[in-house]
Amino acid sequence: MNDKTAHIHWEGRGKQGKGQVSTQTGALKAYPYGFASRFEDDRQGTNPEELLGAAHAACFTMAFSFACDKAGFGTTLLDTRASVRLSVAGDGFVIDRIALTLEASVPGLDETRFQGIAQAAKRDCPLSKALGSVPEITLLATLRSSG
Repeated sequence: MNDKTAHIHWEGRGKQGKGQVSTQTGALKAYPYGFASRFEDDRQGTNPEELLGAAHAACFTMAFSFACDKAGFGTTLLDTRASVRLSVAGDGFVIDRIALTLEASVPGLDETRFQGIAQAAKRDCPLSKALGSVPEITLLATLRSSG
């Protein structure tokens, strides 16, 4: 295993400052972010919570697919969404909830086993573990009909 890296370039002061995020793979290259894309409705850039949500959803989805495979069930379609809530806490902010929503097509998997695998994947994915200080991480998992 090796380190994965991201780079931030920031210019300016506080609310007026502008940043750019780049990733080692080039998936993001000088992608803009700043106060307006984090706290207002500026859709021209990203924000840390959106990136965290994407990372958590991606990690959980892979963990779920791998767990299904290990249990002998092949996933055919997985759609995961993560909603990350940033709340005011004292003079600052805190991420106090991450809500994961999974819709999955897994032929041959029954509802009870599906829910067990999904909850275990949520608990065991590396990003869920890294986010252990978030007070509430929920999962709503829906098994789609495979026929």
